Amino acid sequence: MAPREVEVRTEPLPPPEDEAVQVSVQRSAISAGTERLVYEGAVASDTTADTTLDALAEDMSYPFLYGYATVGRVIACGAAVDDAQWRGRRVFAFQPHASHYNAAPDTLIPMPDAIADETALYLPNLETATSLVMDAAPRIGERIAVFGAGIVGLLTTHLLADFPLAGLVAVEPSASRRHMAQALGADAAVAPGDTPEETADRVAAALGAEADGAIEVSGQPAVFSQAVRSVGYGGRVIVGSWYGTKRAPLQLDTHFHRNSVKIVSSQVSTIAPVLRGRWTKARRLDFVKKQLRQASFADIFYTRTVPIDQASNVFDEYMYDSKYIQLFLSY
Repeated sequence: MAPREVEVRTEPLPPPEDEAVQVSVQRSAISAGTERLVYEGAVASDTTADTTLDALAEDMSYPFLYGYATVGRVIACGAAVDDAQWRGRRVFAFQPHASHYNAAPDTLIPMPDAIADETALYLPNLETATSLVMDAAPRIGERIAVFGAGIVGLLTTHLLADFPLAGLVAVEPSASRRHMAQALGADAAVAPGDTPEETADRVAAALGAEADGAIEVSGQPAVFSQAVRSVGYGGRVIVGSWYGTKRAPLQLDTHFHRNSVKIVSSQVSTIAPVLRGRWTKARRLDFVKKQLRQASFADIFYTRTVPIDQASNVFDEYMYDSKYIQLFLSY
């Protein structure tokens, strides 16, 4: 509705048009990064939520619908849709929080029943983590630091743990999240220091030397300088955090210039230009779906599911509690 105001409204939904289906949603996921920015009013009002998704194509002027991860079942089909193929099918969709919606079948991602609702809802974050790792392009024997152990940072750590790195460290203030990072394969997890230099010392002590690469997904602008300071000569910093309207203080000082530090932006809505010759979003999504079938985070992630009629209070009650890695809404 407005910054720090959430309202659940009931509105009629017409039957699906001829080339659409209607989906009854079972669960949706709340993004701890983007949705927190929206809740705090830290997003420019003329920003389009996501120009690549029809359901999120409007600007972010309050009030507006938001959210981009739902799982549900198709309950009705338009006249031009193959009813036998779609009715009853379980699907993931990049749709705002709502109990029901109409959509074209080609915007839905069929989801096998073997993948639990909660696991299926990690698809957007796992796709973001995959994009971050592709942009970071870790090489054999490198030392990598991941700044921030929220859901995207943890999934990024999970993917990096399969690489033959010399060292992988998570930098995170929450002790419980540092523990989760190590459970997912980080060799070490450290708390940030009071200054970028102190944080860099802790990263170097954990890795045995300065990092070759750092991935910044904390969502905290002040952490940017910590990541830059933690990489050595020729190192690279991949920035996945979206700070919204928050300014990131950055010291482009002697360390930055003399070490030729490279800063790379990473955004999941597209494929990096250097990779477009071989990769498409469809190919990346196929990889993510394969990872979801193989993954099990239920014993590692601390989550909470809240009924949709209590959504108005979910941000103040749970969003700022660092023990929760993921919040879900049930319908």
